[in-house]
Amino acid sequence: MSSSVLPEYLCTPHHYINGEAVTGTGEIQVLDPATAQVLTTTPRGTAADIDTAVAAAHTSFTSGVWSKLSGRERSRVLYRISELMRQRTSELAEVESYDVGKPISLANAVDVNNAADTYEYAASLAQHLDGAVRSTPLPAHAFTQREPLGVVAAITPFNFPLILSSSKIAVALAAGNSIVHKPAEDTPLSALYMARLLQEAGVPDGVYNVVTGYGSELGDHLSTHPNVNKVAFTGSSKIGAHVAGKAGQALRPITAELGGNAPNIIFDDADLAQAIQTTISAFVFNTGQFCMGGPRLLVQRGVYEQVLEALAAGVPHVPFGDPRKPETVIGPLATQAQHDKVVAAVDEAKAAGARVLTGGESADINGGFFYHPTVLADVENSADCVQEEIFGPVLTVQPFDTEQEAIALANSTDYGLAAGIQTENMSRAHRVADALEAGIVWVNSWALLDPSMPFGGVKSSGWGRENGPEQLHEYTRTKSVIIALKPAEQDQA
Repeated sequence: MSSSVLPEYLCTPHHYINGEAVTGTGEIQVLDPATAQVLTTTPRGTAADIDTAVAAAHTSFTSGVWSKLSGRERSRVLYRISELMRQRTSELAEVESYDVGKPISLANAVDVNNAADTYEYAASLAQHLDGAVRSTPLPAHAFTQREPLGVVAAITPFNFPLILSSSKIAVALAAGNSIVHKPAEDTPLSALYMARLLQEAGVPDGVYNVVTGYGSELGDHLSTHPNVNKVAFTGSSKIGAHVAGKAGQALRPITAELGGNAPNIIFDDADLAQAIQTTISAFVFNTGQFCMGGPRLLVQRGVYEQVLEALAAGVPHVPFGDPRKPETVIGPLATQAQHDKVVAAVDEAKAAGARVLTGGESADINGGFFYHPTVLADVENSADCVQEEIFGPVLTVQPFDTEQEAIALANSTDYGLAAGIQTENMSRAHRVADALEAGIVWVNSWALLDPSMPFGGVKSSGWGRENGPEQLHEYTRTKSVIIALKPAEQDQA
């Protein structure tokens, strides 16, 4: 596919630093996952590029051009960003679809709307950076105030470039910080698009900067840079642990939303028709490249075979193929490497005795990175395909007998990002939700998300929270101010 499908300025390789497109050295090819053809190239960033971007961000922060604005003034700009995104939904969705291989209907309905909602919600938060007066026995007036941290390093993954960038950048801006953003090397285009849009909305030069390149070459330098005050990372648990280690050595605070391998539990009292539909949506959403997806299905034994039959009949009918067709639900994997990872995981599961109900192989469509949605039954809990995150359109199915067994199986991996419960018994829903080790639990649904509701992981799925009012605490620090009061007689003197 020709790069003419993209806005003209995205076809010219550049970073975006201090309000300007900056030509870099070297290049990285950006491929269309649906065809494996080159869309455009971006620079292969260097430590020097990071230094330039951090310097611009630091200068913008210390100058107060953004950090010293009132919350209401920042709020107006954030609202304007949201408005511009909604006005350009079609173009943003097309950029995201070509860059990630995301079905265009999904990009329109979910990605752009969610990101715009995130900026809108952050605009409201910007007006509520309040402190509190504290009652103390001290002869003083004591209060707290919230302050921005400084320069935030945002490192984001390939699967939801627009959404997962917005969840960091919007609140960082609301709090008054400046940002250096290192998007995934495979999917950098929406970050470069948004750089122009933020500038148009009124974000001053130097407040938002983008450096493209490989995380393995830039991540350590960015995470430990002396003028970076916080790291916000989303990615795999393995890389997240590495980034956190580097940031920790430099005494930088970090929030990390890491891998997920969420269990979805169907009890025998569930509305099975709804539960089956929820299950399919949970594991094929974004072609399975969703850290809060539902790739592990646990089914109570009394309805186990019934659920397997329904999945075998229903999954092959989910629209699969060209992501630019509006009816498509499952598109290609985002990269060749991700496709190959899914192939290896399923082949290993089959060799270990897993029963393939449907799928289990790649699809030859226009040379793209397609893999048929796959359901694997009778999988041992110790199998790698159960314990490790596959990150593709693959569902493993396991039976259980009791509520306690379901909870034990659900909590048996190192991950704890999300979980689901399908039951008509609300007492059971409360009991199980309390027992599940997860940052977010859905009951009789999946992936109901809103910027007002925080999300984040436990165990190897990370720490810190994005969204909700809680996120402000991740991007600000508390200062206590204690003003000594003179006795009244000293005033009279």
